[in-house]
Amino acid sequence: MAQYSAELDGVLVALADPTRRGVIQRLGRGPTSVGDLAREFPMTLPSFMKHVRALETNGLISTVKFGRVRTCALSRDRLALVDDWLAEQRRIWEERTDRLERLVTYPTEK
Repeated sequence: MAQYSAELDGVLVALADPTRRGVIQRLGRGPTSVGDLAREFPMTLPSFMKHVRALETNGLISTVKFGRVRTCALSRDRLALVDDWLAEQRRIWEERTDRLERLVTYPTEK
């Protein structure tokens, strides 16, 4: 559980930044070069590369360099970590709201 939690924490921290979420959204349409990605964001290339490194470090994207061009691709399986966590939270809250509904609907039953 601790390993899962640490991995999830890293992914959520990486996704907390709007620039990084924008990169993830763009890469959802397919791989592209760092240069093309960077043009979509109002910052210098070195600043943008910090975002790329944060996403890569947390396993959300992978990069491959061919000659002078570095291409980024989305690592969809890593997003499953967030999806699994959200599904678990949804299940917990649905159970709670179901119990609340029973309590409100049938207040005298136990």
